[in-house]
Amino acid sequence: MTTEPETRDPLAQEPPGFHETPEEIEYEMRAAEGAMWTGGHLVIGITAFFFASLAFAYFYLRSANNDALWRPHSVTAPTNTGAAIFAVVVASAVLNGYGTLRLRRGETLDWEVAGWTAVLGGLVALGLQVWQLTQLPFFPGSSGYASCFVAWAGMNLALLLVGVYWLETLLARWLRLRRAVTEDGGAVRSNLPVARLFRANLEACSNFWALIALVDALFWLLFYVI
Repeated sequence: MTTEPETRDPLAQEPPGFHETPEEIEYEMRAAEGAMWTGGHLVIGITAFFFASLAFAYFYLRSANNDALWRPHSVTAPTNTGAAIFAVVVASAVLNGYGTLRLRRGETLDWEVAGWTAVLGGLVALGLQVWQLTQLPFFPGSSGYASCFVAWAGMNLALLLVGVYWLETLLARWLRLRRAVTEDGGAVRSNLPVARLFRANLEACSNFWALIALVDALFWLLFYVI
């Protein structure tokens, strides 16, 4: 009977006597927070450039106006629906910003109510945007205005989906973390790793919703007012 020597996977187990120092743990946490902050704001920057390309196409086609086909007969997308989408999106973004401000002051219930209301508002805006596409008085390629508007509608749907999903996942995560974070000093003061990453994620999400409001306000002016 032979006994095979025990093999140890160096990747599966830590070396005997290995312990991370508090400085190393804090460094790793700061790196994770920085990665969360950078990733969230990269998403915001990429989205801003994405809509900047649409704004460029809008102004280029409008200034060129080849064969007077930019906006023949002053055709316009359903104005009332567009105003409703704009109002709901801006109200949801403002409410989300207010809820985030209250959370920073320790009022977690206010943030939860504001957050879930903003999610509901985002879903309403999504439904209105889809319904508006079924009511257009023009075909997508009938004019420069029509082409830009249909592209905008599709991009706005994607923008709202990302914003609603991001905020909803934050709210759902908070439901799981609430008890532990509250016992450790609350959402603002807790030093738990999950609480610190949650705050970094929330900051990026709030800024993203501010971008949603800014984008919707800009293109509401372009397509319905100017």
